[in-house]
Amino acid sequence: MKQKIKYCSFLEDISHFLTPQVWKQAHQAHHPAQTASRWGLHPLLWTLLTMTWLKGDSQDEKFAAAQSAYIGCHQSTRRPGKSLAGFLIALARLPLSVMRALASGIRQQLHPRFVDPLRINGLLPIACDGSRLECPRSEELQQRLGEAGKPDSAPTTYVTTMVLLPLGLLWSWRLGKGTASEHHHLRRLLPTLPKLSLLVCDAGFLGYDLFADILQAQASFLVRLSSRAYLYTLKELHLKRFREGTVYYWPGKECLKGRPPLKLRLLRIRGKKADVWLLTNVLDRKQISHKVASKIYRWRWKNEGLFHIYKRMLGKVKLQSRTVALAHREAEGSLLSLQLLLAVACQDLQKGKGVVVMGESPRHVLLRIRGEVQVLLRSLGPRQFAEYLRLLAQVRSQECHRTSAKVRQQWPRRKKTTPPKPPIIRVMGDVLKTRMAKILNARAA
Repeated sequence: MKQKIKYCSFLEDISHFLTPQVWKQAHQAHHPAQTASRWGLHPLLWTLLTMTWLKGDSQDEKFAAAQSAYIGCHQSTRRPGKSLAGFLIALARLPLSVMRALASGIRQQLHPRFVDPLRINGLLPIACDGSRLECPRSEELQQRLGEAGKPDSAPTTYVTTMVLLPLGLLWSWRLGKGTASEHHHLRRLLPTLPKLSLLVCDAGFLGYDLFADILQAQASFLVRLSSRAYLYTLKELHLKRFREGTVYYWPGKECLKGRPPLKLRLLRIRGKKADVWLLTNVLDRKQISHKVASKIYRWRWKNEGLFHIYKRMLGKVKLQSRTVALAHREAEGSLLSLQLLLAVACQDLQKGKGVVVMGESPRHVLLRIRGEVQVLLRSLGPRQFAEYLRLLAQVRSQECHRTSAKVRQQWPRRKKTTPPKPPIIRVMGDVLKTRMAKILNARAA
């Protein structure tokens, strides 16, 4: 009989953020139908999070390991279901409000740990950016998500994220169709911001209404400008020597509506390849100096690093779910997993050169989680371990019995293939018959 091993250090790390109070918030938002199901809220979400961290060739293989790991960690609780199909049915029935309540509870745990140490002169820098996630070309996703890029492109889901700087820690997010507006997502995310936040955005986040909504939310912004921005000054400026100054943002449409101009501060960050023009509503130079503004905007690339971790390290370049309900829940669950992964990496903050940095790399935390899941699997009882091996063998050896056409539609941007034509058959003439006879006779001799 195998010796039981008690090894749950990664659970102890995650329990700092997934506290009983956080689970209570999720349960309060959950109102399931009165139907018997093996998949309660806790095993369902725990398995979904673990599947994102694990490495596997298919969704079935990740599910087999995650479900068995849950059993290894919760020996005294009721066993969850054994099939991936039942898990996906239960997941599709789970309201998104439950997952958002869980994310809200995690933010409440992150606030006392990271918000105050990251403030700069009272302001909390938070980057905002978006990216698209490719989805399978299923009929439902193509009809409901549509195209967001080139003609005949795959359906996509757009995700907009808020990231704490300079850690690159995921704070909040919003999902939508591939054609969703970043401005709309940012407005929906404003209530999640801590007090006295400084939004750091690229040149795509420009607009009078957007700036007005940010100011109404009692937040500040630091936005890069492009030639689309028209600014006014009270006197003529010498742009060659310009470093920073007060400007007015007052688009023509807003002027005709009688809305007042926005008094803002323009900063010019000189670079080797190109200058960076930044616009902020923080007029006090002591609060955000020219040097500090330059450093904070360089930190915005932490948001790009977040998408690299999410898409490459966690393998979410393309979602695997083939329905809208499951695609949204897969994306929400994977972003929760990413947030917890980064929170564990950041929980031991270190100060280097005056900047707060992560205590551990996300890659190291991910490898540690995967290693400890393997320890959990080996610590299962004989029957439980045999059941895990049976599920794994079934996943790896199952054959697909096709009941429909191999290709549902013509793939775009693919060279049209034609079947080979029949061979050309000719009657051998007298000249070739004579030559063949001579060759055969010579060989026989």
